[in-house]
Amino acid sequence: MGICTSKPKSLKESNFHGSGVIPTQNKDNPVPAGDNNVNGNSEEISSNFDEKKEDLEVGKKSPFFSFYSPSPAYFFSKKSPLRSPAPGNGTPRRIFKGKFPPPSPAKHIRALLAKRHGTVKPNEATIPEGKEVEAGAGLDKSFGFSKNFYNKYEVGEEVGRGHFGYTCRAKFKKGELTGQEVAVKVIPKAKMTTAIAIEDVRKEVKILRALTGHDNLIKFYDAYEDHDNVYIVMELCEGGELLDRILSRGGKYTEDDAKTVIIQILNAVAFCHLQGVVHRDLKPENFLFTSKDENSQLKAIDFGLSDFVKPDERLNDIVGSAYYVAPEVLHRAYSTEADVWSIGVIAYILLCGSRPFWARTESGIFRAVVKAEPSYEEQPWPTLSPEAKDFVKRLLNKDPRKRMTAAQAMCHPWIKNSNDYKVPLDILVFKLMKAYMRSSPLRKAALRVSICYRKIPLPHFLNDIP
Repeated sequence: MGICTSKPKSLKESNFHGSGVIPTQNKDNPVPAGDNNVNGNSEEISSNFDEKKEDLEVGKKSPFFSFYSPSPAYFFSKKSPLRSPAPGNGTPRRIFKGKFPPPSPAKHIRALLAKRHGTVKPNEATIPEGKEVEAGAGLDKSFGFSKNFYNKYEVGEEVGRGHFGYTCRAKFKKGELTGQEVAVKVIPKAKMTTAIAIEDVRKEVKILRALTGHDNLIKFYDAYEDHDNVYIVMELCEGGELLDRILSRGGKYTEDDAKTVIIQILNAVAFCHLQGVVHRDLKPENFLFTSKDENSQLKAIDFGLSDFVKPDERLNDIVGSAYYVAPEVLHRAYSTEADVWSIGVIAYILLCGSRPFWARTESGIFRAVVKAEPSYEEQPWPTLSPEAKDFVKRLLNKDPRKRMTAAQAMCHPWIKNSNDYKVPLDILVFKLMKAYMRSSPLRKAALRVSICYRKIPLPHFLNDIP
């Protein structure tokens, strides 16, 4: 392993491909393909261990039972031999004293996703996650969706393919929308080999229905099924991915152009959070432009890993994409704040053209996310406004309790002074309202102070409640 002192490549230099860079899938796909993973193209750290195993002793085994999957954050405790990052570099220098730490946490995430979607290879070690049924035998794959898909739509060419399905064009055959093109995500039932995979499809459709109507979210038309497939019909976006636009600009945006993109992302995410939905896989590949126009509207897509979350609930399953995953996700205790962290990573990339956390392996990326701080010393950060730097820092706060919410980010001076827009209602209001309604008079007074301190507009009906 030794010392890793190399500087993270810019997006333009790396073109997002190869080992240790942001993984892309369906690069030319103009519509959501629904393929989610954290694997990317990074090599496993375990392969590096093999090269040194004759000279160095492998790390301690987990003190837990062999079938127990501890949090990856367990490996990043204060006792970790990982040193501080090099000055001015967001990537930690991987210097180890004595024994190596336990194997890569990337393996746990990879195994979890494989188990979730039933793509486990024979004899492959995985994280046990409840009772599984081999090859999907005996599973109920009936979703209750309409069964007349081919009566309503004329299917066209395939435009994208992922591990668990593919996306194609289609046209309405009849009705008011006759001739209008749409995107159809086709998910073969044969690939739904676990109860979790089936539930994920059911949940994705439920979330799309709940979020319909927002300008910055992909429009959902309907879901269909037959004996072989599930068909999710959505709006067709032909402007390409946000990732493509970043690359076409040489890796970075001007502050004003970055604001235009980030405002749309924040609007979409704030609405999701207000509906109790956490996206869990926000990245440039999951935002599409509706057309090739420079000022085209941006749409959030791919809710295959999304989930519903209650105001006081914490999720614990690790999903997402390596470069954008929040520290608390690796700690297996997170909520909507994890999405805001991902927006912070996107904002950092838009403004400076490089990633805030970088390493040659997935394991190194996760260690950087948990332990390292992003660099704001190298160009172009010294030439950017103090407000822009403060905005990104507040999104990339490792403590989710101190991180801005999506609605609070919309009120930040860097964003607020640039455009005339309507600030969405903050999910934090609902958390405080819930506590308020159940509280004693003294507690209610304290909560009023808390709301004012956070500069959240007090809902008018709270003034009428004694």
